[in-house]
Amino acid sequence: MPGNLPPFLLSPPRPYPADSPRTKSASGATFLDKGLAGCAALLKTTFVQWDTARRKGFFQKLDARVKLFFLLFFVVLISIKQSLLPEVGIALLILMLAGLSRLDLWSFYRRVLFLSFLFGFLVALPSCLNVITPGEILLPLVDFPEERCFFAWCLPKTVGITRQGLEGTSMLTLRVFNSLSLSFLVIYTTPFSEMIRALKSLKVPDLFLLIIALSYQYILIFAKVMEDLHLARKSKLINNDSREARDWVAGRMAFLFRRTKGRCEEVFSAMLSRGFTGEIKLYAPRKLECADLAWTVLLFFPGMLLLII
Repeated sequence: MPGNLPPFLLSPPRPYPADSPRTKSASGATFLDKGLAGCAALLKTTFVQWDTARRKGFFQKLDARVKLFFLLFFVVLISIKQSLLPEVGIALLILMLAGLSRLDLWSFYRRVLFLSFLFGFLVALPSCLNVITPGEILLPLVDFPEERCFFAWCLPKTVGITRQGLEGTSMLTLRVFNSLSLSFLVIYTTPFSEMIRALKSLKVPDLFLLIIALSYQYILIFAKVMEDLHLARKSKLINNDSREARDWVAGRMAFLFRRTKGRCEEVFSAMLSRGFTGEIKLYAPRKLECADLAWTVLLFFPGMLLLII
């Protein structure tokens, strides 16, 4: 149909299975083998939401528009709350919804905890010290003979962790944790095509939706191309030189960039030849039923309670 988003952009990618030899690194493998294997495993787990979105769970049954509004509402709620109690309540609510949605909680929270530790706790960790956040010292770390000043900044006599700094670090970490948990919950329980339709219903620009669809489809394709190039090179070599491997990686990155640019131009030209005018036309989403509205009220009710706490 002219002007429609091509159906293949909304179809799930086909990553290598978990037991594929291309996703495994043999003993004694080089850093290049391990790096590519790790990249392939990361991409495979990124697209695992196509499996979890088909499960018969609570969140999977909800309309994508309801889940999107739920996500936006709670992200704003997480950002504006200034105390730890509402953040803990939101974390428990997300945990309950993830359990009702039949997600693998260990795999789900393993990624969330790692990213929260990396982008939440480690980033805010220096603010625990009274050098940055003055206040009541709970744990002294370093004692100096006297206070030292450098221009307009002064280093206190006792450097330690303050209660105010610890509360601020915990608050930021919980905000990152809840935001990631909520985003992963919606992504893992919503098919990609339904998410595009939900964004379209919110009047998101078509150019933005097109970029998301193309990137989602082709990121795994070019990762597989990179793996094929490495496998072809490895099959022709007996001894692997680390310096040569680094030179090869640099050259293949440039080659992959040129190939990606060429493929994008070819895909866009093919879309134009089939009548694409820049407007994405999708099938109209189904009407919201009474059950969807009832679940919407039920989901937003805890949020309203947390908002007034």
